[in-house]
Amino acid sequence: MNKKDIVEAIHEKVGFSRRETAAIVDSALESIKQALAQGEPVMISAFGRFSTREKKAHKGRNPKTGEAMTLPARKVITFKVSRVLKERINAAHRYPDTRKEVF
Repeated sequence: MNKKDIVEAIHEKVGFSRRETAAIVDSALESIKQALAQGEPVMISAFGRFSTREKKAHKGRNPKTGEAMTLPARKVITFKVSRVLKERINAAHRYPDTRKEVF
């Protein structure tokens, strides 16, 4: 599923125009990006938590040449799925015939 699919799904459920729905989705994603850029965690109830963490500088290798190099420290985004979503996904996996009922 990509952003266009998300916009279409919301458009069908809510009934706003596609342009309005796309603007809402863009605004929501921009808010999430800004919060993560400022180091704030983003928690979406019954979905999960996005957060940033620091990765230390470490040694690595250039896969093309095999040359050793130091990879710089950086921030990475992590996601931890909520217990509610995890249970729903597992239920859908265990009972594939009832997948529509689970979600």
